[in-house]
Amino acid sequence: MIAFVEGRVAAVAPDGAVVSVGGVGLSVQCTPGTLAGLRVDESARLATSLVVREDSLTLYGFADEDERQVFELLQTASGVGPRLAQAMLAVHTPDALRTAVASGDEKALTAVPGIGKKGAQKLLLELKDRLGAPRGPVRAGRAAPAAAPAGWRDQLGGALVGLGYSAREAEEAVAAVEPRAEETLAQGGSPQVGELLRAALQTLNRAR
Repeated sequence: MIAFVEGRVAAVAPDGAVVSVGGVGLSVQCTPGTLAGLRVDESARLATSLVVREDSLTLYGFADEDERQVFELLQTASGVGPRLAQAMLAVHTPDALRTAVASGDEKALTAVPGIGKKGAQKLLLELKDRLGAPRGPVRAGRAAPAAAPAGWRDQLGGALVGLGYSAREAEEAVAAVEPRAEETLAQGGSPQVGELLRAALQTLNRAR
């Protein structure tokens, strides 16, 4: 098992990054929240989980160890593969998922692309005793507060398409959250893709 990768960030794409380790470029699939904390040519350390299939080896990267553990625990539920587990973490933080499961919040789970009402009910039952209790609103080492790169529109749109939405739906969702991003820029800050993604998914969920 590859527990983590540490090295120079060689490239960042909407759905992952390439980390140079010992002269080898490792492709790592990440959520937008994790990608928001990465910068090309800067050093990074990502907790990782290697998913082995007959025809592929896919490395998933996470901002911290807690996120990686939740990613693997989610896959113990029937019908949850790595892509859906990653989508759940793209929409919710680990603690938000723990809170949703602990409180039986179906709406929070159906906000994730690919999870319907029946699927949410099944997941709530299966995950109830697996994720544990929420650990608090803020934890040290969380990468979510990191600012997004300048091309937040492309990154957000690419993340939505990667989650299964059409290019048109992604474009409409990006437009819906653009005022929020512009307000952040006007105040001298930088849009955070993780937060914008959650807001965009909420608009898409309401449009269903």
